[in-house]
Amino acid sequence: MKRGLTGKYEISKIGGEPIRAFVPFALPPEPALEFSDTRRRLLERATLALGRLDSIVLLLPDPNLFLYSYVRREAVLSSQIEGTQSSFSDLLLFELKEAPGVPLDDVVEVSNYVAALEHGVQRLRGEFPLCNRLLREVHAKLLSRGRGSEKLPGEFRRSQNWIGGTRPGNAHFVTPPPDQVETCMTVLERFFHDESVPYPVLVKAAFAHVQFETIHPFLDGNGRVGRLLIALILNDADILSQPLLYLSLYFKQHRQMYYRLLDAVRIEGDWEAWVDFFLEGVEQTAGGAVQTAKRIVKLFNDDADKVQKLGRNASATLRVYNAMCKRPALSINEAKRITDLSFPAVNKAMEALAKLSIVRELTGGRRNRVFAYQQYLSVLSEGTEPV
Repeated sequence: MKRGLTGKYEISKIGGEPIRAFVPFALPPEPALEFSDTRRRLLERATLALGRLDSIVLLLPDPNLFLYSYVRREAVLSSQIEGTQSSFSDLLLFELKEAPGVPLDDVVEVSNYVAALEHGVQRLRGEFPLCNRLLREVHAKLLSRGRGSEKLPGEFRRSQNWIGGTRPGNAHFVTPPPDQVETCMTVLERFFHDESVPYPVLVKAAFAHVQFETIHPFLDGNGRVGRLLIALILNDADILSQPLLYLSLYFKQHRQMYYRLLDAVRIEGDWEAWVDFFLEGVEQTAGGAVQTAKRIVKLFNDDADKVQKLGRNASATLRVYNAMCKRPALSINEAKRITDLSFPAVNKAMEALAKLSIVRELTGGRRNRVFAYQQYLSVLSEGTEPV
């Protein structure tokens, strides 16, 4: 349905040049979203896919193993949409402080994203409400160091920003004036918790993401926080017992359509096309996560069987192997710390794992060696190649 503009333009001047800043109307849309049979089926499939994703956690020997790596995969993908060139392996090496040649600014941004996501999830688990204060805290973590750290981390913007173009006067889209950001975000916060809104959580998340991106409340990091917001809404509503649904890969693969549909909502009021796209993304992403989890469970079982066949050397090697399942890139010293084995025992175990083609040494040196669980990394890295 094409409702027309979903906001109003405010005309002002910046540097003597007229600009048209867009201020969105409050959610939910008016008239209400049309629920055709096709759209209902999309919603049902997306909801079922989320149910399967939630249940797959029960198959995992330790859900935190998968969550640790999956969160980092999302951090890489979401940051790549903003133009970083950091890879999944770069991030793991950076966290080991063993990352020669890694693009430092890029990998710091990705590491900040991990901290921001984990902070948001932990706050919600501690019964803190999904609110603007939480979003500002997440933003502060996101811009805590590196690029953007001078752009008011944790604070709503106090100046005009825009999307596309070199200035507001030739921008593709001009966001709400700074004096209206607080009001717009307060209205959005109320929408998060308005139980009278007659839509399921997935549809509310679809609405909220567009609204956040339209408001663009921060000077920097809006895209990443906007994608995090989807995960936080689903986590807050207990749709998933673990925060395992992230749409960044889907948005990355369909970037042009994503931006076109955001414009169609703002200019034409076509919420239906956006919601369809969003629900298809949820279904695909949840289904992909289920398949990834199953592949990882099989990989862990197959490789553990190989290690257990080593005979008398199996015990120490299995402890090191289990450490690699928790952290798919490890230095000898870090593996020693995790397993509480001696340095020679860890070194010997890594050599055994390398002979089984389970791990591969990355540095090529004789000291400070770092090993990667290569096949595990390969599975997790699918789709995370720099754009």
